[in-house]
Amino acid sequence: MSQRQHRVVSGARISGRLHVGNFLGAIANWVRLQDSYECFFFCADWHGLTTGYEDTEAFMQQKEETFLDILACGLDPERCVFFVQSDVKEHAELYLLLSLITPLGWLERVPTYKEQLQQMTGREITTHGFLGYPVLQSADVLLYGGELVPVGEDQLPHLELCREISRRFNHLYRPILPEPQALLTKTPNLVGIDGRKMSKSYGNEIPVGASADEIKQRVSMMVTDPQRVRRTDPGDPDVCTVHRFHGFFGSEQATVAQGCREASIGCVECKKRLAAALWEYLAPIWERKQDLRENPQRLQDIRQEGATKARQVAQDMLVEVRSAMRIG
Repeated sequence: MSQRQHRVVSGARISGRLHVGNFLGAIANWVRLQDSYECFFFCADWHGLTTGYEDTEAFMQQKEETFLDILACGLDPERCVFFVQSDVKEHAELYLLLSLITPLGWLERVPTYKEQLQQMTGREITTHGFLGYPVLQSADVLLYGGELVPVGEDQLPHLELCREISRRFNHLYRPILPEPQALLTKTPNLVGIDGRKMSKSYGNEIPVGASADEIKQRVSMMVTDPQRVRRTDPGDPDVCTVHRFHGFFGSEQATVAQGCREASIGCVECKKRLAAALWEYLAPIWERKQDLRENPQRLQDIRQEGATKARQVAQDMLVEVRSAMRIG
């Protein structure tokens, strides 16, 4: 680059198949950013292990699928650095060094910590790794001298913690770590097929790499207006999940809303139209995914090349960190 661009760093946590909510909320933004910034994007597999440490066999499969899905969504390894977190061991070293200076109280006050403890009551996540994962997030960003981090408003407390850790390190030793700023992204309010927040843990997602048949099957399960019992009953599109999806995919939201209120269109027909619009939107991703899956050597090369590029930057940063701490 003739003139250094601002550096953007962001990761996608591994927790199952990438779904359309992940795509609209994060990955589509990554694809746009790679043309305007110097970008480091990664599959955050160690973050996934903070809550998914029991079934590592399934987890490894999820990691491969996520890496493949993100590439299929349009991320270009020639225009950004894309890698898997655990392929760059320097993340773990900086995580350890930063954890040594991070007060426990800072971690306990992170809003999502208590929220997830309440939401995931059936699993043992009161672990050191789960409490400390915001420090790992900080290490992920600071390791590359990240200046900008694309986040939604719900992630701002994590980024503020990252800045606090950076300031504390710079005060204790010498100022070498940046204080990353938020690159706020608007997170679409896309619910799952059952009307709740789209989440792999709820099983209500639509995978971004789904086939046409899978899309039809998932859309057919979407909840509609519960008060519309018969085809001839007028409906209320404002309480219908299918209607909300029409607002994100295709251009028929106004048409189907009017048809619903007038009972001139039934729920089955409305779902068929949505499935067709969804497939038209996602078909290019599915096609790229099939092409990539048929070339495993290319996938392996992309992963290795990304890790090599990331490691070069990470190693340079750790040399500075150790020097500042006077430990090497």
